[in-house]
Amino acid sequence: MFTGPIQDLIEEFSKLPGIGPKSAQRVAFHLLKLPAEDARRLSDAIQVVKDKVRLCERCFNVSDQDLCGYCSDARRDQSVICVVQEPPDIVALERTREYRGLYHVLQGAISPIEGVTPEHLRIRELLFRLQTPLDPEAPPVSEVIVATNPNTEGEATAMYLARLIGPSGIRVSRLASGLPVGGDLEYADEVTLGRALEGRRSLTG
Repeated sequence: MFTGPIQDLIEEFSKLPGIGPKSAQRVAFHLLKLPAEDARRLSDAIQVVKDKVRLCERCFNVSDQDLCGYCSDARRDQSVICVVQEPPDIVALERTREYRGLYHVLQGAISPIEGVTPEHLRIRELLFRLQTPLDPEAPPVSEVIVATNPNTEGEATAMYLARLIGPSGIRVSRLASGLPVGGDLEYADEVTLGRALEGRRSLTG
């Protein structure tokens, strides 16, 4: 156990996801060995992220502009929206080069055990998007691909969305086999995600 600033730094690193006490200690001592300029760049990068990065007004992906790069890209297919849990899931899907539609980030998944209900997610905003196109001249949304994680929470969220959207006549599909049950979309490889996109199954109709 250390004391003073070094212990404070270790404790802060320990609060980050995936970093235990030993990893936090290694990172803290690595920073101690860095030149002061490198440490300042890291500190500045963290501060800039906190000051400038926000959520896209439309899809709730992270962005430093009002609209993220996907929502502002007129070349993307506006008739399809892929619903994901978190922003890193978008990066995973983009690596497949199989999808050219828009996205919607729920910022989580339904989990009664953790107290996460539909009201805590960006579901209301998704329904508004489906009813009110950003561009009146754009084609209406014809399909919503639910790409939530293939675990209990993700499946519950997918079924909830299917029940909400189904009556509108919009096709609701789910990523197909290839994704391991209990896994996270963020860690799936490009081939697995590509096949899952190609073989997605309908949840309605």
